[in-house]
Amino acid sequence: MNELLATGSLSLLADRPYMPPEASTYSGTVDFWFDFILYCSLFFFVLMNGLTAYFAIRYRRKAGAKPHGPTHSNTLELTWTIIPAILVFVMFFGGFHGFMNMYTPPENGYDIAVTGQQWNWTFTYPNGHTDSELHIPINTPIRLTLESVDVLHSLYIPAFRAKMDAVPGRYTRMWFEATREGTYNVFCAEYCGTSHSDMTTKCVVHPSMEGYKEWLAAADPFSKKNMTDEQFEEYKADPAKFIAAHPEIKNLLPLDKMGEILWKKKGCNACHSVDGTANIGPTWKGVYGKTEQFENAPAQTVDDNYIRESIVDPLAKIVKGFPGSMPAYQGRITDREITALIWYIRSLGDQKAK
Repeated sequence: MNELLATGSLSLLADRPYMPPEASTYSGTVDFWFDFILYCSLFFFVLMNGLTAYFAIRYRRKAGAKPHGPTHSNTLELTWTIIPAILVFVMFFGGFHGFMNMYTPPENGYDIAVTGQQWNWTFTYPNGHTDSELHIPINTPIRLTLESVDVLHSLYIPAFRAKMDAVPGRYTRMWFEATREGTYNVFCAEYCGTSHSDMTTKCVVHPSMEGYKEWLAAADPFSKKNMTDEQFEEYKADPAKFIAAHPEIKNLLPLDKMGEILWKKKGCNACHSVDGTANIGPTWKGVYGKTEQFENAPAQTVDDNYIRESIVDPLAKIVKGFPGSMPAYQGRITDREITALIWYIRSLGDQKAK
């Protein structure tokens, strides 16, 4: 029994239609005890209500009958006390055993750092690469260290039956081991503000450690392992020529296209539209070259330096009519990524050109 609990192989049903697929080592255990409690509850619900209806009909008061006083049965009282007590003890034992397994990570786990902020997740891998999606190898214990830079968030991966809060000012930890390759939904399970429902991403389970390492090596074309400072300057000068000359640098696109990817990857799209629509933050469409008005600073033209400052220290100049709620990206975004975002904003329209 303990071995089954530890491996997560207990299951009353496989891939229930009312649950996400079981895709981690302990998801089977979680589902077993969920079903055990559910079916016990359903059984006693039907039993109690069925007996109530039967007794109400069978022993209803008949015309001319005299009422009887209450009677006592030790056997009956012991029965309805001992049986539920045993069931509750079994549920507690199973739940506690599963809880200890879920919150005791193995020593050989693969570590990934997770940052939650309004309203996106950022995953930092051992080689320093950051991504908005969680990528992991199959059949490998994964240890996540979570933090939040603003409010309370909660990382929830339904297919793994794994959830943990990301708390401002402290670190929390969770672990799991994926048993199925594929792509699974990731949510924030703690209400965290206006765009809480948009704080979603994906967890991609790679079929092998080798394939995962290949993905990780090519995931960030801007990394200095993939592109030197001199090469980046060449890339800026003529992106199309540089890309054609360096096919070994995977996933590299023109700077404005890389900026568009980062707009989503860094969570900018949660607050800044690119079609002129008002959002929590100013739209990026046509903002380059515009004279912007601020709550706490003199008016200024939107140029490269202003965009850089707004990313690393967004509260330095708060645009009129918008809340100063953007978190600082100082230390969480590279100069190359800022450059790509600037090129993307330029591509969305220049007020000077109008």
